[in-house]
Amino acid sequence: MKTTKLLILINISLIMFTFLSCSKIPSQVVAVKPFYIEKYLGKWYEIARIDFKYEKDLNNTTAEYSLNDDGTVKVDNKGYNTKKGEWQQAIGKAKFTGDHNVGMLKVSFFGPFYSGYNVIAIDPDYKFALVAGSNYKYLWILSRETTIPESIKSEYLKIAQDGGYDVSDLIWIEHNKM
Repeated sequence: MKTTKLLILINISLIMFTFLSCSKIPSQVVAVKPFYIEKYLGKWYEIARIDFKYEKDLNNTTAEYSLNDDGTVKVDNKGYNTKKGEWQQAIGKAKFTGDHNVGMLKVSFFGPFYSGYNVIAIDPDYKFALVAGSNYKYLWILSRETTIPESIKSEYLKIAQDGGYDVSDLIWIEHNKM
């Protein structure tokens, strides 16, 4: 009986942690408002990121976003694993954490477990984006093309730095395979 109660308590704790952690944004950054998901859909090239376990050793990384029938966003991430010499793909889904007019979403590649996906800067034409996770371990610079102008790079690095990110942790992605 005690084991059953303990398992229930652990499961409830995990669900609460998942719910709370997925909708967070670092305290010094603000998500874009207004945000238009229709303009955000399509293919993005990863220009830079703070590296983490699921993208380790990946170059030529892209993300493609499209609408699912249920209103969620299909996330199709691809990258070339330089150690294994092969392409990898991860398909997930994203949904807004609140107001659909604010660039705060949560994304999942593993069932009920979500992580923060917060658009904190975007140009008016939706060609370049700066995306933050739920904490300072996750940051991406994205572009509709494989490169970005120096002016955008400088602007986004300043926004990230002002928001508390250590931009020296960014790795810069090569796009040399198609």
